[in-house]
Amino acid sequence: MTDPAFTIGVEEEYLLVDKATRDLARDPPADLVAQTEAALAARGMPGQVSPEFLRAQIEVQPRVCSSVADARAQLAVLRKTVAEVAGRHGLAPIAASTHPFAEWRGVGATDRERYRALERELQGVGRRLVSCGLHVHGGIEDEELRIDLMNQAGYFLPHLLALSTSSPFWRGEDTGLASYRIAIFNELPRTGLPDHFESWGEYRRQVDRLVKAGLIDDASKMWWDIRPSARFPTLEMRVTDMCTSLDHAISIAALYRSLISMLWRLKTSNQRWRIYPHMLIKENRWRAQRYGIDEGLVDFGKGEIVPVASLVDELIELVRADARRLGCVAEVEAARNILRDGTSAHRQRRAFAAALAAGKTKQQALEAVVDELIAATVAGL
Repeated sequence: MTDPAFTIGVEEEYLLVDKATRDLARDPPADLVAQTEAALAARGMPGQVSPEFLRAQIEVQPRVCSSVADARAQLAVLRKTVAEVAGRHGLAPIAASTHPFAEWRGVGATDRERYRALERELQGVGRRLVSCGLHVHGGIEDEELRIDLMNQAGYFLPHLLALSTSSPFWRGEDTGLASYRIAIFNELPRTGLPDHFESWGEYRRQVDRLVKAGLIDDASKMWWDIRPSARFPTLEMRVTDMCTSLDHAISIAALYRSLISMLWRLKTSNQRWRIYPHMLIKENRWRAQRYGIDEGLVDFGKGEIVPVASLVDELIELVRADARRLGCVAEVEAARNILRDGTSAHRQRRAFAAALAAGKTKQQALEAVVDELIAATVAGL
């Protein structure tokens, strides 16, 4: 087995909002993606933007990167370019997993056959899917290794989710959850934690059964929290909310990349991370969804709830050697900044509370949250 490349690819999805009403862009220009593509091509970055399931969404996909720093540089240009092109039409992107007050009804699907087929299949569940996520690809060429590391990495997914939370509001209400996006996404089939697979062959046999039965077209319809990519030789982490702060997104991407490198390093020493039952990991997944970084996750070795800050400190030390080898120690250690400053969910709630304290109506306070998201999406670029 050759050493994995551990290249990195970071895909971001944005919601498009009307800067006047702060509501979702119900009727964005049909050629908005084409305009953005042209602007990126002029900057030497063609082919890195695409439509998403809903018309009020847009996705960016930086090219495969050998370093986290390169991924950040590309995403900075992509965010800035999307904001500039959208701004010509009175629109703005927000890097958040849900919109604070928009109604999902009437948000149309993108006019492409793939998305029309999804809409026909998913019906109300799909029409309600007004949410965005952060997806991080780690380059692992060996198929068997991809499956082995997927089995082990599930333990750490709640930790990454907790650090990313950006969807506390839904349809004008504070849901009480740090990541309401997870509740929305859970309604889809083939989501959540993947099954445990003994080999690449077993994984392919199960996927092929679904394809043969006509249930899915290919493995891209396996929408698990982590999965072997159907398009690239990567292990794709999908559990995280869309981070409003680019620095937060990059820190989480660096953590994930270093984590799978750490698991590979253990394997080369004939060691491995303990694989815990899904019923236990799901408890931490729920705690991350509900509380984010505020109330701790269960350390199953100790059998007790431990503050997320302590777990993140342990995680940073676990992967430090890998982060050093991959050149992303600073980005990994920046996870402590998320703990100090709070996630986007905290910032949104603070903006809402401050607006109410200033005498704003509830609707005006929700609009203030959108203003916060518009500004924070392009801050520091």
